[in-house]
Amino acid sequence: MIELKNICFEQNGKQILKNINLKLDNEINVITGPNGAGKSTLAKIIMGIENPTSGSILYNGQDITDFSVTDRAKMGFSFAFQQPVRFKGLKVNDLLKIATKNNKEIALGNYLTKVGLCAKEYLPRELSGSLSGGELKRIEIASVLAKNSEINIFDEPEAGIDLWSFNNLVETFSEYQKTNNNMIVMISHQEKMIALADKIILLSGGEIIKVGKKEQVMPLLGTMLVSCNKCGVN
Repeated sequence: MIELKNICFEQNGKQILKNINLKLDNEINVITGPNGAGKSTLAKIIMGIENPTSGSILYNGQDITDFSVTDRAKMGFSFAFQQPVRFKGLKVNDLLKIATKNNKEIALGNYLTKVGLCAKEYLPRELSGSLSGGELKRIEIASVLAKNSEINIFDEPEAGIDLWSFNNLVETFSEYQKTNNNMIVMISHQEKMIALADKIILLSGGEIIKVGKKEQVMPLLGTMLVSCNKCGVN
């Protein structure tokens, strides 16, 4: 379990997160809310990419607030960025071997198949400009799934992905969590992704507005988005 206690985060004199108190369990946790709510910042703080201005983070009762992103990776935390990094010279095959510690091509290919990519075509390809953003996104998700980490954090996994692959991805996340019983923390605006959640965390203005099931949270989110559109806020 991850527990966030009174987490605050300030950047350039602006308060991005305000007194976040939250418990995350081994289930699918979806963080949602309007743009600028602080969702990605919260995900990065959980991973250790950003450090909170104040507050503490506990993992299974251990205070990991000051642990680096490397320390947390060693403990079993994985993170998939909204915009994946390109690695010139590194092939898809190499990335998946590093992630899964399995050199068998059939095993590596299975992870690509789960995210809607043809293993024969993509395993030998380089993680460079020859791949689209959507392809890189799916490859990064495959690498996170291959690690089978205790904590899996995905920042808008649906971004840049076509409809067929998106539907496939929804099924993959559901199957992965049921099979492995690991924690998934997902940032998403998509209703199908939100519908997967055992716990939905609604953020707005850097604060938690509501934590609950879909039927408890979605009406509030819909009202917020309508209000934002009327005010011209993106």
